[in-house]
Amino acid sequence: GYSCEQCGSEIFQEVKNKSFLPLVECPSEDCKKNQSKGKLHMQTRASKFIRFQEVKVQEVTDQVPIGHTPRSTTVHLYEGLTRSVNPGDIVNISGIYLTTPFSGFKALKAGLLTDTYLQAQYIHQDKKSYEDTHSDEKMESVLSEVSSSQDCYSRLARSIAPEIYGHEDVKKAILLLLVGGGTRTTADGMRIRGDINICLMGDPGVAKSQLLKFVTKVAPRGVYTTGRGSSGVGLTAAVMRDPVTDEFVLEGGALVLADNGICCIDEFDKMDEQDRTAI
Repeated sequence: GYSCEQCGSEIFQEVKNKSFLPLVECPSEDCKKNQSKGKLHMQTRASKFIRFQEVKVQEVTDQVPIGHTPRSTTVHLYEGLTRSVNPGDIVNISGIYLTTPFSGFKALKAGLLTDTYLQAQYIHQDKKSYEDTHSDEKMESVLSEVSSSQDCYSRLARSIAPEIYGHEDVKKAILLLLVGGGTRTTADGMRIRGDINICLMGDPGVAKSQLLKFVTKVAPRGVYTTGRGSSGVGLTAAVMRDPVTDEFVLEGGALVLADNGICCIDEFDKMDEQDRTAI
């Protein structure tokens, strides 16, 4: 909202894009009759603000065509949809595909080309955390039946990557990794983490990578990356410039995306020593 210092009128401007050109001269009838061209002052109290978030989504790895790089697009979130997704989430988004026309010299240079974005209307989380998962009566009966069985440990271990024969000890270790341990605090205040980290070592062709990919598939939050070609910055965090605010921000790597989840790093021995210590 604006207020005119000449006629006192209140003028409202609808903003539809991230960038807009503020009004300078008063367009009211009084100022037009007097030809006074009253100066407008922006009034933040008379303006209405809505929550806005810009996110970038990328194709899921298993859906990328062979020989192509994953495509990405920009998504605009408004009001209740803001902060509904986190980096690393797998989501299905429904919305309106819109264009952002260039203005000024960019429009002359771009010609008929425009930027595109998706205005989100609905977001569905493909994976839910254990806290957000609600079990029905059928699931409760299955859980009670499995937990009361004598071979519960072996039964759950065999359900991990069932297409891979054998490796029961390895699957038991992966099961403990998925379940995790309890965080304990000693009497002197020292905190002992309950996280379990495992290292799989073996000859080529013994399904190490397939086991890791299965873990990222069943875990509520899982990230799979390879040590070959990965740097310490790419695994932890990198400094980037935000395209919206034009400020420097930290862009999380694989370990940050897997926070409160599981990060699987394949070909760990191919990493440089400096990048390995950065983890």
